[in-house]
Amino acid sequence: MTAESACAIVAAVRASRTTAETVARAAIERIAVSTLGAVVDFDPDEGVAAARAVDRRLADGEDLPLAGLPVVVKDTIWVAGRRVTNGSLLFRDFRPPRDAIVVERLRRAGAVIMGVANTSEFACKGVTTNRVYGPTRHPLDPRLTPGGSSGGPAAAVAAGLVPVAIGTDAGGSSRRPPAHCGIVGFKPSFGAVPNGPGFPGPFSGIECLAPIASDVGDARLVFDAIAGPDPRDPESIAIPAGAPRSLAATRIALSPRLGLDVPVDASVSAAIERVAERLAQIGSDLRRADPAWPTGLGEAGLMPLQHAGLAALYGDRRRAEPDLFDPDVGRQIDAGLALDAVAVARARLASEAIARALAAFFGDVDLLLCPTVPCAPWPLDRLGPETIAGVTVEPRAHAVFTPFFNHALVPAVTIPCGRTGDGLPIGLQIVGPRGSDRHVLDAAAALEALIST
Repeated sequence: MTAESACAIVAAVRASRTTAETVARAAIERIAVSTLGAVVDFDPDEGVAAARAVDRRLADGEDLPLAGLPVVVKDTIWVAGRRVTNGSLLFRDFRPPRDAIVVERLRRAGAVIMGVANTSEFACKGVTTNRVYGPTRHPLDPRLTPGGSSGGPAAAVAAGLVPVAIGTDAGGSSRRPPAHCGIVGFKPSFGAVPNGPGFPGPFSGIECLAPIASDVGDARLVFDAIAGPDPRDPESIAIPAGAPRSLAATRIALSPRLGLDVPVDASVSAAIERVAERLAQIGSDLRRADPAWPTGLGEAGLMPLQHAGLAALYGDRRRAEPDLFDPDVGRQIDAGLALDAVAVARARLASEAIARALAAFFGDVDLLLCPTVPCAPWPLDRLGPETIAGVTVEPRAHAVFTPFFNHALVPAVTIPCGRTGDGLPIGLQIVGPRGSDRHVLDAAAALEALIST
């Protein structure tokens, strides 16, 4: 692991106790020897040059809130001049002409972009592997997957290669891998961090850029530097600061299965119950309540949006050159090509119904707590676990607790809350209404401290 947090690194660089170049060289040494397949494209000389530029800016008196912070970004986010492939052979030689807004803001704040981290093809799988770079392995057990699609960023942070990474999240991609790896992943409200310029995504108005970090304080440090509207993204929004509130003054709903009829491993359920016990001990206003989701709704009813988006973007190329695609992603494209307009419209209506249901739920409570994932990570060569809690499940059963919050456009963060019997991490998900990002982060920090005591 890295010796220091992002906050400690930035404080040390800003106070001239160390230099951005020294920090960058240490990160380069860690990345160079890693065998996880987490950071898939990096140039040590470029990293050193960028760090030296930060040191010069500090010497000139600039106020840099992320001074010298080493960061990697997911291989779906444009970094000017770098090789950014979208996890696909279609883009294996692509070098973006400009930075994404989030990268631009990181650089402006003094962060040093160390490289690009692995993803699944088009960020459309719950594991991190592709035909350009191969798999990313779990930092605690290389036989396992860290999940996906932001497995590269999560593994890089969990292994201590860098203190912070930026992922994307359209269904849990930057919450489930951090939960599996024992770190923090924060999906902001939709629009809180401006998106683009970059690859067109298959997702319909739900994808967010997401800080991944070792603790909540580090995630918040980066969020504060990258959040805020930008005219280049018409969907971007401002997030209010909000007044700090204690856990005791917050109405909290605990939903162990999120109101869904799904299996959850016993170790996960036990970890969530331990959190409930700690909250009860400090006198929190805690109640057990589930959102009233539309009848019969599940993730399967939403997937036509992803499949149709993939088909619209890549269907012609899939027909012409099917071997260029990951077989699992290819099947999603084929499914999209077979959809009719009514099926896509139904999925769009279901997405809106989810947003309205959760908005109504937050009329009575301030925060919702639930598991991030219902199971531990699984072997690297499988799309998902074969069983959860002894029940045979479909490959996407591991993802049941995250996608609804993308469709509801709300902030959600995962923090570690325990371990399985095999020593693998378990994640607690903390969710609030749209725009309550900083309240969610406040609560996450308080829960992080409560759980660790």
